[in-house]
Amino acid sequence: MGNATIKWLPGGLTFIGTDSTKHSVVLAPQSEGTGMKPSELLLVAVGSCTAVDVVGILEKKRTPLTSLEIEVSGEQDADPPWTFRKVHIHYKLKGNGLLENSVKQAISLSEEKYCSVSSTIKGTAEITTSFEILTD
Repeated sequence: MGNATIKWLPGGLTFIGTDSTKHSVVLAPQSEGTGMKPSELLLVAVGSCTAVDVVGILEKKRTPLTSLEIEVSGEQDADPPWTFRKVHIHYKLKGNGLLENSVKQAISLSEEKYCSVSSTIKGTAEITTSFEILTD
């Protein structure tokens, strides 16, 4: 089970979120400019969740990566509570012997079976993916 603590820093709208292992992130609305917007943290969460899966799956397939970058974009409703309706995840991968079918399968397994964050948001947001295999 996951746990987190969020503490408000008096004097504005800045917060510190800390997980059960004491790792922290600074959060603030965009107007404060001192931390990550909570809604963008959700995009970081889905991107990092799938990153863990994809790296692990490709390592098990004996096609380890030398580089992975994931860009996540989201479209939200214009009115409160600004629900995400679309999330797009774009993977940029490098690795020796990296095959298109292996990458597709790793992304699919992450999205459909392993990533708890995408599983949580796919009830309200359409999740799409794309990827490119980069060469040196």
